[in-house]
Amino acid sequence: MKFIATAILSLSIVGCAQIKEYIPSFWDDNQSAAIVDARQAIHNIDCTKPQDVQSKQVKEKIQWFQMYSESKGSLQADMLRLVEPIRKTAEDWNARATNESGPPPSVAYCNTKKKLLVIQIDKAAHAVLGRW
Repeated sequence: MKFIATAILSLSIVGCAQIKEYIPSFWDDNQSAAIVDARQAIHNIDCTKPQDVQSKQVKEKIQWFQMYSESKGSLQADMLRLVEPIRKTAEDWNARATNESGPPPSVAYCNTKKKLLVIQIDKAAHAVLGRW
């Protein structure tokens, strides 16, 4: 009987440690401001102008959000998962815009990346601002 009780207690403790990854984070003023700043930068992308500066600005805003969330601790796993696809898209665009990978991007390439980023950031902003 003691063995069963010990096994159940052990599994409960391990289970609790794993479940905190799925606990949603709470409202944070800094994250809310940062996601709106990133959203504004993305919506204001003008693909007819130099893309290197714009892509760097977007990448840095997303990076700030990610680093801030990491610094807050383990209960920010939802925010880190939320921003990861945006980070990847922004970094890919920035690498291309700064000639780190391939030829300079065309206006059509930029417009495609912008459309994708707009969809991603709008959904992320809705999620971040919708917390309580």
